[in-house]
Amino acid sequence: MYAVKAIYDGTSFKPTQPIPIKENYEVVITFLEPVNKSAVRPPFELGCMNGKIKEADDHNWFEPMEDFMEYMR
Repeated sequence: MYAVKAIYDGTSFKPTQPIPIKENYEVVITFLEPVNKSAVRPPFELGCMNGKIKEADDHNWFEPMEDFMEYMR
């Protein structure tokens, strides 16, 4: 079983995320609530933050961070 959110525009369903299923499947459609059109936005794509977040040049990914030491005990 796989669940995916979609928007129904009165004639068709538009998924808000990619659907990884390529075969024919039986589906059940449940209408949840009306959508506020101003709240509808395109889904995020993988890599959309690429190049926007930088780590420190001297960061060691293999050394435990002090802030998380109590959780690692």
